Amino acid sequence: MSEVVKLERHDVVGIVTVNSPPVNALSAAVRGGILECINSAIADPEIKAIVLTCAGRTFIAGADITEFGKPPKPPGLHEVLTVMENSPKPIIAAIHGTALGGGLEVALACHFRVATKDAKLGLPEVKLGLLPGAGGTQRLPRAVGPELAVKMIVGGDPISASDALKNGLIEEIVEGPASGGEAFARKVLAEKRPLRKLRDDDSKLAAAKADRSIFTNAVASMTKKARGLEAPFAAADAVGAAIDLPFDEGLKKEREGFLKLVASDQSKAQRYAFFSEREAAKIAGVPDGTKPRNVERVAIIGAGTMGGGIAMSFANAGIPVTLIETGEEQLKRGMGVMQKNYEATAARGGIPADAPAKRMALINGVVGLENVKDADLVIEAVFETMAIKKEVFAALDKFAKPGAVLASNTSYLNIDEIAKETKRPQDVLGMHFFSPANVMKLCEIVRAAKTAPDALTTAVAVARKIAKVPAVVGVCDGFVGNRMLAQRGKQAEKLLFEGALPQQVDAVVTKFGMPMGPFAMGDLAGLDIGWRSRKDRGIKSEIADALCEAGRFGQKTGKGYYKYESGSRSPLPDPEVEKLIDETLQRLGRKRRVVSDDEILERMMYPMINEGARILEEGIAARPSDIDVIWLYGYGWPIYRGGPMFYADQVGLKHIADRLSFYAKETNDPSLEPAPLLKRLASEGKTFASLAQTAKAA
Repeated sequence: MSEVVKLERHDVVGIVTVNSPPVNALSAAVRGGILECINSAIADPEIKAIVLTCAGRTFIAGADITEFGKPPKPPGLHEVLTVMENSPKPIIAAIHGTALGGGLEVALACHFRVATKDAKLGLPEVKLGLLPGAGGTQRLPRAVGPELAVKMIVGGDPISASDALKNGLIEEIVEGPASGGEAFARKVLAEKRPLRKLRDDDSKLAAAKADRSIFTNAVASMTKKARGLEAPFAAADAVGAAIDLPFDEGLKKEREGFLKLVASDQSKAQRYAFFSEREAAKIAGVPDGTKPRNVERVAIIGAGTMGGGIAMSFANAGIPVTLIETGEEQLKRGMGVMQKNYEATAARGGIPADAPAKRMALINGVVGLENVKDADLVIEAVFETMAIKKEVFAALDKFAKPGAVLASNTSYLNIDEIAKETKRPQDVLGMHFFSPANVMKLCEIVRAAKTAPDALTTAVAVARKIAKVPAVVGVCDGFVGNRMLAQRGKQAEKLLFEGALPQQVDAVVTKFGMPMGPFAMGDLAGLDIGWRSRKDRGIKSEIADALCEAGRFGQKTGKGYYKYESGSRSPLPDPEVEKLIDETLQRLGRKRRVVSDDEILERMMYPMINEGARILEEGIAARPSDIDVIWLYGYGWPIYRGGPMFYADQVGLKHIADRLSFYAKETNDPSLEPAPLLKRLASEGKTFASLAQTAKAA
């Protein structure tokens, strides 16, 4: 008898319970155990109905990720599901927690399904660059109809138990999975309900068979944001096969699509991203079992763009927060902006109509730093000026209670210098949120020289609690993301001096998969910010300075590197900019040349990868995958390319090192010379990934 799946007989009902913590994943042992117990229940003449349920916090939450990339172990999931579906006795899936991926596919092979009210059901494989591979694309459309099936399979987001009930995915909402499943099983027997095999029920496909636009419109709606991705379109094709083909032929189509995707570079990149995000939550150098400090009260200093966005992140997670400003006027303005943001989201249908009031009620706006006194975590989000931040932290040393974690939301500044303003440097760290903070998922957790291990674990735990992806980094100018971005910005500017135009550079970068190019991004942020900073430091940037001197500050003035029509944020190439660039180059005695798209791509990406190698050498990031997580969730790196360091391994480190050496000579730029780590790995024929493997082996 299986160790992880048990069969008990309650009179005429057989209860099959999966107990494989933490999430009852479909390992070979679980698959084998389910098959063994179902066969035993079918063979037992006393058992008339079977309930499949799970112990612990959830129903089967998907595949066993430790089996990814390994040879399959019997029994296969298809074999298990075929036995279940063909059972002469009714099988009821009793769901609680989440039924995701293979877990929902198991439930779909049952004849009936019930769920607790808080259960979530979904097929999220598309988020790993895959499609459901055990009949999900064929059974789900037959259970709920093609429109919702497309939304769930192509979009990858789960639905609630109430939505599942409304759409026929489950038969009832029950109090407890085992007891509710057993009660429903007895009802099925008493009412002599016929077994419903989804494979044989095409009733919900009839409308789409008669009018295919029902399906194609649903696909168009769900794929409009899938630029560059393969899996959503392959998943849509598989759902289409459920409409067009008999069940067994549809299964073959699904299998073909699954096997093609699982071998694809995109899926490898997306699965790498999945594992990298999990790995990033592990803090290098912190002893296992280091518990976070208790955080019940949070205070945020500054109600501006960043402070307000951070406050909204806590409110969105249902966590009360105190938002502190220096004056009533600034506080009123900040609270008003948050209110408008929530109302706009509600108007678009992004949150329920009553959510703005509920979430704003969690944000307590006050004036005066003394209001941090009860906070377990204080996040400073004032102007990005060292003097102001030092002043705030010196005051926090007086007002914050002992043991409170003191975090700065700086994007560049030295946390060690800030920590010196306190008598408790062990409590000080950085929490670099990305703008808009209520939307962007990344949070760089900056470890200062004296930051205590439990302060770090606290920051990571809090970030995860408010649905952020934390990545621990060290202290340096710009930390990881902005430090690498600076290299791209430097090359983008140089390319203008050599003959490229803003729209050409941006087109190459967006074709690669980034949401914006460097020049459109500059226009969005405001060119005047960098201009003032350069003037303060006595630095010149001839073309950018000339634009600002002409009053071209970006979107805010309707013109920057691009021009913008009134009320529009769409960048339009401007002949005036080309003229200004030509005049600047003539004044400097420089000639334009033809710059190829290939050169632009290499000079946009390879210097960033080179800087990533330096960051690893210096120990600013613990793992190459941490750098990738930062770029995936903070800068819009396309998930199907895995991240800059993953991408570098795919391209080949020797090729990148050779091209950097070439550009260093061609452009007389020593900063492009390959970093020692990159040079060493390239010469040894190794990858950045090999660093992580070596670390694990050690």
